[in-house]
Amino acid sequence: MRSVGAAYGLWALWLLGVAGVHRFYAGRYLTGIIWLLTWGLFGIGQMVDLLLIPGMIEWKNRRLASRCSFQRA
Repeated sequence: MRSVGAAYGLWALWLLGVAGVHRFYAGRYLTGIIWLLTWGLFGIGQMVDLLLIPGMIEWKNRRLASRCSFQRA
């Protein structure tokens, strides 16, 4: 399971010049690459992600839970 706090911690790496790591953590690999190459869509995408991170993590956790329950059956 993923943590929203950890995702925000990874988001903060943007301040050090590494944008998009939180998207890899949330399972959004294509947009993670785009964020890395464009510095978080020139900073605008990074700011929007402050609001979107809880939903991205919830989506990822649901996918992980469904995968685990499918494998147990």
